[in-house]
Amino acid sequence: MKIQTLTILGATGSIGSQTLDLVTRHPDRFEVYALTGHRKVEILAGQCRRFRPKVAVVADGEAARELKALLGQTNIEIRYGAQALEEISAESSVTTVVAGIVGSAGLRPILAAAKAGKRILLANKEPLVMTGALLIDLAKLHGAKLLPTDSEHNAIFQSLPDNGDTSGVTRLILTASGGPFRQMSLEAMAKVTPAQACAHPTWTMGRKISVDSATLMNKTLEVIEAHYLFGIPADRIEILVHPQSIIHSLVEYKDGSQLAQLGSPDMRTPIANVLAWPERIDAGVKKLELASIGQLTFEKPDYKRFPALGLGYEALKLGGTAPAILNAANEVAVEAFLAGGLRFTDIAHTAADVLAKLPSTPALDLATIMAADMQAREMAAGMIRALA
Repeated sequence: MKIQTLTILGATGSIGSQTLDLVTRHPDRFEVYALTGHRKVEILAGQCRRFRPKVAVVADGEAARELKALLGQTNIEIRYGAQALEEISAESSVTTVVAGIVGSAGLRPILAAAKAGKRILLANKEPLVMTGALLIDLAKLHGAKLLPTDSEHNAIFQSLPDNGDTSGVTRLILTASGGPFRQMSLEAMAKVTPAQACAHPTWTMGRKISVDSATLMNKTLEVIEAHYLFGIPADRIEILVHPQSIIHSLVEYKDGSQLAQLGSPDMRTPIANVLAWPERIDAGVKKLELASIGQLTFEKPDYKRFPALGLGYEALKLGGTAPAILNAANEVAVEAFLAGGLRFTDIAHTAADVLAKLPSTPALDLATIMAADMQAREMAAGMIRALA
């Protein structure tokens, strides 16, 4: 068994820390080459002391000096900046890159990993949402392997034939917990605080993804991601609300059967699946006991109270740079909400307005996509200032 050498992008976040838990459980299988932590220097220092990576990467020179002071005399090389993220993702000794950086900041390192033919555990949605076919084609060209790590896409990955053939598939069904405000009125949602939005009922996640889960924007981004990952048209991808978060997604076949992947709501399950794929390893996850759960319930999504749900379908219909525009506008809106500068219910409205007003263009290359991303951010910021 060959040991996998890991670069973990976003090591200090939820995905990164859970990946490191699995590394601890299976030291005979995995070793760490690089860890990144942006500005969470103290947490990263603790991880560095424990896992002894060859390289640690932070946001800038100030964070690098702080990390160096915390680590003292070690052999760990400390780097900083966007270029360093790309370098450690393409490093020749690295076999696997864990994509756990939240938001569009994780895009360029993933493209670098794809060009270098790496095994990429795709846990953050934004790179694929923004680039779509560009990333898929790049991975194919260079022999990189994109392994879906998001719980819903990993569930679909596990429920498809081993050869990935989707010719017999009629529908992909993405499950959603419904978030913390599943039964809350629109009037009450307008008064939701960041603390409330970040308190997810079934999953433990970072602040940005928690807000996306509360607006259900995460689900609309997952529709875009599923379309590109599995090559299924948007009109054959559906959303089903399942509050218990036990069934993580389903695949429906021509013969009428549906295959589902079930498990406790713990991200270590999908991470372990792709880390060891095609083998299976112990993830340290609580055993699923359906009898103790009692029942699993399902609801149709409410597109009126959660208008974000329809935006992914609209973006795919528009095509080109539209998914990147949607993602950028949402990132700006979520950041404003978390800073206390935007109402919760205005997050989806801001993203929808930018998507409607900023024309999409063919996503021919990364420069075009990044230009659309910047335009969307500027437009969203202007709209938010106008609401203040």
